[in-house]
Amino acid sequence: MATAIMTDTNSGMTVEEADRLGVTLAPMPFIVDGRTYHEGIDLPRERFFQLLQGGADVSTSQVEPGNLILAWEDLLRSHEGVVYIPMSSGLSGSCVTAKALASAYNGRVQVVDNHRISVTQRQSVYDAVSLAREGRTALEILEALEADAYYASIYIAVDTLEYLRKGGRLSSTESLVGTVLQIKPVLQISGEKLVPFKKVRGMKAARKVMIDAMLTDARGLFRDFCRWGEMQLMVSYSDVPDAVRDSWLEEVAAAFPGLSIVHAPLALSICCHTGPGALGIGMCHFHMPTNG
Repeated sequence: MATAIMTDTNSGMTVEEADRLGVTLAPMPFIVDGRTYHEGIDLPRERFFQLLQGGADVSTSQVEPGNLILAWEDLLRSHEGVVYIPMSSGLSGSCVTAKALASAYNGRVQVVDNHRISVTQRQSVYDAVSLAREGRTALEILEALEADAYYASIYIAVDTLEYLRKGGRLSSTESLVGTVLQIKPVLQISGEKLVPFKKVRGMKAARKVMIDAMLTDARGLFRDFCRWGEMQLMVSYSDVPDAVRDSWLEEVAAAFPGLSIVHAPLALSICCHTGPGALGIGMCHFHMPTNG
């Protein structure tokens, strides 16, 4: 391909998956009790959740600018252009920083801001690879991905309120009351923000709320793309038993007969806020079906 594709681990993409696609994957840094780790290098998912549940102070950070520049310089030695797909600018400063750095490359490095993260960001990477294989330039790929920016939605139900409290999204009183009443907040990522969608009692009710919300999106904003078979349905989760993951997949499949479903873990940058036990459902328009 004349155009190289690059993303970060906020997409939920694994090193093996990126290698198979020919995609460069930047590991996201995390700060744990003052020490910096990098996802997939010295911070495996299992260790991340051990630290999180052990009460460690865990926060996210941006990809180091120097590492971005080194990666772009390396890719430009063998490609005409680079498309970099970071997480939404509304959720992190990473995108803005990358755009500022890319301005020095006279258009050879294009930074996509299509307001996605996790499974929908991952789909954008597949789309970019497909377009690059067609011979599209970096600018053409950016324009195609950003034109699809708002044809994507994610709903997430959290199993515990503790991490929303730690992140400042809930007060201690709200967290305590919610825990006693078994309140399960459903959050939505649509456009640039992670926002509250609905509060219900129990995960069973939360699962139904997420499916009903996605059915509404499929019949509304996404109606034409669903009719044309151009919407990818996704299931996501954070550190749940296989049985829980499989039952969630089955429940989603029953609600959306005929639609293919892929599943992938939630990006750790989201898990910082959701904690373990979270379940999610996503849908977005695609150019190239996700394989995985």
